[in-house]
Amino acid sequence: MSYKVIVDSCGELTEEMKRSGYYETASLSIDVDDHHIVDDETFDQKRFLALVAESPNSPKSSCPSPERYMEGYRCDAKRVYAVTLSAELSGSYNSAVLGKNLYHEEYGQKDIYVFNSRSASVGETLIARKIGECEEAGMAFDEVVRTVEDYIESQHTYFVLETLETLRKNGRLKGIKSLVASALNIKPVMGSTPQGTICQLGQARGMKKALEKMVEEVVRGVRHPEEKVLAISHCNCPDRARRVKEMLLEKISPRDVIVLDTAGISSMYAADGGIIVVV
Repeated sequence: MSYKVIVDSCGELTEEMKRSGYYETASLSIDVDDHHIVDDETFDQKRFLALVAESPNSPKSSCPSPERYMEGYRCDAKRVYAVTLSAELSGSYNSAVLGKNLYHEEYGQKDIYVFNSRSASVGETLIARKIGECEEAGMAFDEVVRTVEDYIESQHTYFVLETLETLRKNGRLKGIKSLVASALNIKPVMGSTPQGTICQLGQARGMKKALEKMVEEVVRGVRHPEEKVLAISHCNCPDRARRVKEMLLEKISPRDVIVLDTAGISSMYAADGGIIVVV
């Protein structure tokens, strides 16, 4: 096996990626009151959402340990890449880097590179897919790193959620001062900054208009859409995701489209009914 890609579990893997044997998930964990949930193949989204709805407290997440990443790097693959949730939102990136340093101390030199996605969810999915495309094209390790870092620079993340409470309570909305009261049914349209933090792009009254506003932002921001893969993830709302896909395809023609249900960490932050778009 010439290469391996480790994606922390905020990034969803497609069925094709799972079957390929090149991709591995490093699981984060979630605590909802006394319930400890590992974000792996056993994650039950409906049960998790029910636990969150019943709890007066905000769920808390924990990133993979450096030792977990180190063990992931310890494999037969000659080149190993890790893709993590934005370093501005989680300790997963720092943990992956420390795991790399521990590996080198314990086992010696190996080509290992950790990508800070500066995104989340399907943003990580697209980055992991890009690594695979570069490897399959026969690029050298350093060329893969440069190409994928350039790809991350060009990537944009957008989202509309039914509630921003989990993000707010967990300190992920620092610097955003103008969020309006949810009692008015105003839904902010959010996005990522080049640094990997969260910003507000706009707002609209009601989810339907907010999604339309998000689509406008996606179309305005995308360059050369025919070269891009459009990725949509949703938390327990496939019909809503399908409508967003249809609205986008009426305006742009990407080379491929991926639609995935959110895994554990993405479900925690997106909350029931949330939609994330990355292109």
